[in-house]
Amino acid sequence: MTLTTPDRTTNRPRVQRPHSPPGGPRRRIRLDGADLSASVAVFLIALPLSLGIALATGAPLQAGLVAAAVGGIVAGRLGGSPLQVSGPAAGLTVVTAELIQLYGWRTTCAITVLAGLAQLGLAALKVARSALAVSPAIVHGMLAGIGVTIALAQLHIVLGGSPQSSAVDNALGLPAQLAHTSPAALVVSALTVGLLLLWPRLPGRTGGMLRTVPAALVAVAAATAVAALAGLGVPRVDLPSWSSHALPGLPEGPFLGIAAGVLTITLVTSVQSLLSAVAVDKLAAKRAADTGAASVPRSRLDRELAGQGAANVVSGALGGLPVAGVAVRSVANVSAGAVSRNSSILHGVWIVLAALLLVPVLDLIPLPALAALVMVVGIQMVSITHIRTVTRHREALVYVVTLAGVVFVGILEGVALGIAVAVAVALHRLARTRITREEKDGRHLIRIRGQLTFLAVPRLSRALHQIPSGADVVVELDGSFMDHAAYEALHDWQAAHLGRGGTVETTGPSGGRIADPAPEAASAQGHGSHSCCRPWTPWRNHQCGEQPAEETRQATGHRLASGIGAFQRDTAPLVRDELARLAREGQRPSQLFLTCADSRLVTSMITSSGPGDLFTVRNVGNLVPLPGEESGDDSVAAAIEYAVEVLRVESITVCGHSGCGAMQALLNSGPDDPPSPLRRWLRHGRPSLERMASRRHAWARISGRLPADAVEQLCLTNVVQQLEHLRAYESVARRLADGTLALHGMYFHVGEAQAYLLAGTDEVHSYDDVFNHVPPAAVAAEAYPGVWQAARAS
Repeated sequence: MTLTTPDRTTNRPRVQRPHSPPGGPRRRIRLDGADLSASVAVFLIALPLSLGIALATGAPLQAGLVAAAVGGIVAGRLGGSPLQVSGPAAGLTVVTAELIQLYGWRTTCAITVLAGLAQLGLAALKVARSALAVSPAIVHGMLAGIGVTIALAQLHIVLGGSPQSSAVDNALGLPAQLAHTSPAALVVSALTVGLLLLWPRLPGRTGGMLRTVPAALVAVAAATAVAALAGLGVPRVDLPSWSSHALPGLPEGPFLGIAAGVLTITLVTSVQSLLSAVAVDKLAAKRAADTGAASVPRSRLDRELAGQGAANVVSGALGGLPVAGVAVRSVANVSAGAVSRNSSILHGVWIVLAALLLVPVLDLIPLPALAALVMVVGIQMVSITHIRTVTRHREALVYVVTLAGVVFVGILEGVALGIAVAVAVALHRLARTRITREEKDGRHLIRIRGQLTFLAVPRLSRALHQIPSGADVVVELDGSFMDHAAYEALHDWQAAHLGRGGTVETTGPSGGRIADPAPEAASAQGHGSHSCCRPWTPWRNHQCGEQPAEETRQATGHRLASGIGAFQRDTAPLVRDELARLAREGQRPSQLFLTCADSRLVTSMITSSGPGDLFTVRNVGNLVPLPGEESGDDSVAAAIEYAVEVLRVESITVCGHSGCGAMQALLNSGPDDPPSPLRRWLRHGRPSLERMASRRHAWARISGRLPADAVEQLCLTNVVQQLEHLRAYESVARRLADGTLALHGMYFHVGEAQAYLLAGTDEVHSYDDVFNHVPPAAVAAEAYPGVWQAARAS
């Protein structure tokens, strides 16, 4: 926002949009040399792949070229991921082949158009991020299942035969196909596969120079040359005249079947494109950190979904295959040094020129070479890295079930099975609570491992009621969540046990005492806690509980001394062991928490954190000055460097709040205001004003609604802007590129006592920054570890 002239009636500054030059803005198309070279590299990869995918689906071979051209030009121009390259994707091969077999090519084109329209509708609803909520194990399992299906089908062509209608039939038919192998097709295919695998591994300086030529192009070109020179009798590409190219017709077939096809293409293309866009962002960020290249704007996912929808509408209307973001071409684009969307657009232009001018050359390509190329791509879709990842996260069952479902039943059915298994695994983990009881040194120890929910209440009650009356009991909680049913069971038992003369101590997994489930229990043990607050947060200022008149006068006149006394009396005995451990081991906080100095923000309260969890920085307006603009005050920069480089925090959270006086002062400031320390500090917030006024950014929303007023809007916008400032720090950018640091945006509404998290803080350039409501007991344990979670749960 630019503060220019004050309003004559209110003497307050008015927000003005930047002026446009006379005659309107002038746009110049600037073509970077890196984009030109990258477009050629991607074109050389895309050309044989597009033909191979069209061959694998059974579509006209021109359809692959149409989809590649449209994906490059339309999706490249309209999409939200500058460096992603779109085109016919191997992940859609099985779906498209089945649709062509069931309904014919013209109806399949119409289904592609309808799927594109569905994607445009989803983009208008801004649901792109919902696709990222699907478990990665399901996505990787789906792609692996598609890869297995593709490989089995193309293996028949590699051996000189024809594929069957399903993966099972292809597997069962392999023995017969092996008995009738075509030697010529096998030679061409073996040469293609060998070059695909060996070319990227050529050693030495000469090998490095040769590797700049794409392996796919080398393999197909060599196979074509060998087949032509040796006179091998293998089927070749036959591109018919463009004048006879088939265009879409009205859908013909059962409504439910057509609808299922539209749904399948919509889901597969959308999820694949969005996941690929996120991966491209990470690659681009890593490239910028490693080479010092200029950073590229991060993907706007809703716009990317709209671009993919538009591309599918155009591709289907022109008789092309379905279009999606393709990882292979996108990785090649980033690796080749592309810096803008011009690379993707140019690659589409080269495809068009090749389709019009190189038809005689393309007709020389042997079909077994294209089949071998696609078969290798299918095998590579079963990624060992993905298998290791899902195994490490104990989601191998979800991966295997999804893969098997896609291979044996179908894509939609396989994904549905994967989702069902993922939900079942999540419920099993939630319900898998281990409760053990043992007696040691005259004390009874109850250990509770896992989340304590109503499902565990019968076992919890059984274990508790086996303890004899009057015994000394230690209840050790090792979980981050306790629901109301479990709380009531533990509370009622403890009250009864104390009434029978026993003692109860509740500890965390490290053995440090944390709290008693019932306020009555604390009073019975002489801790003098208040009925509405935990012992470590007496909150005298808030009149928590009834206080004697003398104590009230002390809190009024000597509140600091009174608070220290309450800490020494009530809290110190409970936290002494934990603080002693921290004193021995040193601080190892999990995150840097940067928030406002406002007295109403109690960070430990709103984050359910305790000693050692957070490295906290507070200043007026939760501002992060850009590097080099501190003007003598390096305190925030020093804290960021220390937290990121020395403490190695895992995340940084910027937390704003409602009713921020700094944002109010910033909004009401004018150019003629007298200089002051506060005014000099608040200049670091002016980029937030500019962001709020920018035409490129829609106003942030909070739980789906617009902010109540300009101050709340600025408070929300300021959080997003300060996250962007954080990325300008070299240490932060390096850790982000390594994937060892995460950024979070948070907004705390003081009056509602409600916290909101910024959706997708990796996308701070989003047109619509959304702060989502955080439900109770949501992610506290994962974001803010510590033994204090059990205390909050109790």
